[in-house]
Amino acid sequence: QVQLVESGGGLVQAGGSLRLSCAASGRSFSAYTMAWFRQAPGKEREFVAAISWSGLSTRYADSVKGRFTISRDNAKNTVYLQMNSLKPEDTAVYYCAAGSRSIRAMWGEYDYWGQGTQVTVSS
Repeated sequence: QVQLVESGGGLVQAGGSLRLSCAASGRSFSAYTMAWFRQAPGKEREFVAAISWSGLSTRYADSVKGRFTISRDNAKNTVYLQMNSLKPEDTAVYYCAAGSRSIRAMWGEYDYWGQGTQVTVSS
């Protein structure tokens, strides 16, 4: 079992930045692919970014490429999502996820989920 707790969400103006953190506890964090997903009201959960267990491979949704950066610190059992140049359409609940497979973009491929953190971007 892996427990995930997100933090760092909040209200920010368009063009601003936020850094989300996801702290993991339980089984070997470094063995898992980690990902961020988001879900806006009335919309399906969508893939944002993922990072391999080593941190050497990453993948991003086209909508955030060049603005968001995913990273991890295996010594701290934490994965991060640095979000720059935020847009109102980035407003959503952001979820951290852990999976035992290689990087995937489908939420069903991940085994463990956090409770989510709200990000609101005002125009």
